[in-house]
Amino acid sequence: MSAHPTNTHVASPPRENGQTPTADGLSAGLKNRHLSMIAIGGVIGAGLFVGSASGIAAAGPGILLSYALVGAMVVFVMRMLGEMAAARPTSGSFSAYADRALGRWAGFSIGWLYWFFWVVVLAVEATAGAKILESWVPAVPQWGWALIVMVVLTATNLASVSSYGEFEFWFAGIKVVAIAGFIVIGALAVFGILPGSGHEAVGLTHLTGHGGFLPNGPGAILTGILMVVFSFMGSEIVTLAAGESEDPRRAVTRATNSVIWRIGVFYLGSILVVVSLLRWDDPAIKEKGSYVAALDAIGIPHAGQIMNVIVLTAVLSCLNSGLYTASRMAFSLGRRGDAPAAFARTNSRGVPQAAILGSVVFGFAAVFFNYQWPDTVFLFLLNSSGAVALFVWLVICFTQLKMRPILLRESPDKLVVRMWLFPYLTWATIAMISFVLVYMLTDAAGRDQVILSALVAALVVAISLVRDRLRANTRHTLTKP
Repeated sequence: MSAHPTNTHVASPPRENGQTPTADGLSAGLKNRHLSMIAIGGVIGAGLFVGSASGIAAAGPGILLSYALVGAMVVFVMRMLGEMAAARPTSGSFSAYADRALGRWAGFSIGWLYWFFWVVVLAVEATAGAKILESWVPAVPQWGWALIVMVVLTATNLASVSSYGEFEFWFAGIKVVAIAGFIVIGALAVFGILPGSGHEAVGLTHLTGHGGFLPNGPGAILTGILMVVFSFMGSEIVTLAAGESEDPRRAVTRATNSVIWRIGVFYLGSILVVVSLLRWDDPAIKEKGSYVAALDAIGIPHAGQIMNVIVLTAVLSCLNSGLYTASRMAFSLGRRGDAPAAFARTNSRGVPQAAILGSVVFGFAAVFFNYQWPDTVFLFLLNSSGAVALFVWLVICFTQLKMRPILLRESPDKLVVRMWLFPYLTWATIAMISFVLVYMLTDAAGRDQVILSALVAALVVAISLVRDRLRANTRHTLTKP
């Protein structure tokens, strides 16, 4: 393991807002309710609302198995990450742990790749939100709405970490209430006991009728996995945010322990309602989207507009969290000497202003590329960051394999969360993620994402190794008699 550089963190002045600075120099401004909603909201992305229709069309009711398999994979990854984050809470999360366990090249590489992933997501989500807003207020052009959304959420993140937490609390709260309501209303309709609905009781017949549970064969489960895996990205955000809470160990422990029911209820529960209410091959699912089609089927008026509001909330939540996540990763990289030193500084409110502005500038550039060159430059950015989520999960697995002995040796009392069946389940998770990456090579869109993401990852790793070699040579030259 390489020697760790001296942190470039500059001590923060006393907080204007009265909040206690953390060991990183950030403000401990996130309350328990903020962390709870960030944990729940992190697993409910816009992809759940928008992307599930394609998965249902490809796999039929068997899409439930696709969601269950990916959900299990995410639960295992979060358990591993929770083990490390509860013991060593930090704003750099898995990048900082990879730095310690695998070497500086790993922390540098996965940190910058994760940052790159989220700044590209900023452009995707800003454009998606702008499309919805333009449909409501066409007087403002789509690019204008994208600009407004980015500026407002940048200002929110610059104000204070508690502003981010408050916004995310309400965004996530709307998503949670919406899905919980959808599951309850849909379940009542499935059994024909929804008051005022003319929907006939269908029970679970749609799960096995119309070609059976796997109408397109078992192979469709794997196709479904490729379609749903990226809708789970974001579950790890809570481990970064915990570093800015008053009791990070407790926050991480609670979030890790609750990830099973969160995925079970919000993903499997809501999709089960959709495929129970409607035939999997109902044309309305692809035409309107799975949730709108289900709401229409049970006679909920203005279902499309209701879902647009919910999707917009999910988009704004993702934007808000994406900007926060990218800036905190840049801040952590700066502290470790792997990013400009300015990124490691916080202002009087405990906010890493330079890291936020640096991240949002790239985000604004990506939005511009999306409007100017959507099929060339932006498509390249999209594909070259597409498989980064899976790379991050792989690195978390390998890091946990190395970190467990370190934690047992240095601070066994802090191992309050432990990965189950270590190391066997860790290796099984590595095998699952690797299989998904290899299987993506058989899919046209997936192949482009894996190859381009791998090339970008190789470039970042090469830069890291060259930097390490240059630093080692410089140190050797300076220490020569």
